[in-house]
Amino acid sequence: MSALEDFIANPAYQPYLAILKGARNGFVYGVKVRFPHALVMSILFGRGDWKSRARVIFRATKQHAFNLAKFVTLYKTFMLIQQKANGGKPRSSDTFLAGLLGGYIVFGERTAVNEQIVLYVVSRVVASFIPRAGTPYSSSSPPAPGAVTTGRPMPPDSRYFTLFAALAWGAVMWLFEHRGETIQPGMFNSMVYLYRDSERWKNLKTLLWYNT
Repeated sequence: MSALEDFIANPAYQPYLAILKGARNGFVYGVKVRFPHALVMSILFGRGDWKSRARVIFRATKQHAFNLAKFVTLYKTFMLIQQKANGGKPRSSDTFLAGLLGGYIVFGERTAVNEQIVLYVVSRVVASFIPRAGTPYSSSSPPAPGAVTTGRPMPPDSRYFTLFAALAWGAVMWLFEHRGETIQPGMFNSMVYLYRDSERWKNLKTLLWYNT
């Protein structure tokens, strides 16, 4: 056990263990976000018996959790590859390229869950270009207005959605690293949990079970 603790504490292995913990945090966060949402939506708007609704909840939660875990893993891996290729020095473009590739691979397929995630990311990217106020956010925020639509919704064209997803993830990862103050607080806190909290641990328990 002491040898394992020494291995975990060794700075030489920190970048590689950070990928492992990033995957763990991505999976846990995906479950925390998607499960209650899918449960509420199934109760309010689901059809069929409860067994079929439970399957829908499970599939949505599984896809959200695994996709986030895969994206964090790929993003951190691409970041590490780029830094090693540049002599260990990070560049401003690294975050965009890593997010671009990760977004293309993981979120390029148009599914209902992927579309929701990408649209969430895009809204934060677009909102980051709004000029900032001179004071920080207050503790309370106004409720989001409800949207009323008519007719039958049509999904995006899959060819354009793939590029849309890749650009969105590349942009938001660059913003997080270089203009984090422009990102909406809820998403910023989520990204801190996924990408920064996963860089720190003290022992095996804080590597795999909970954050320091």
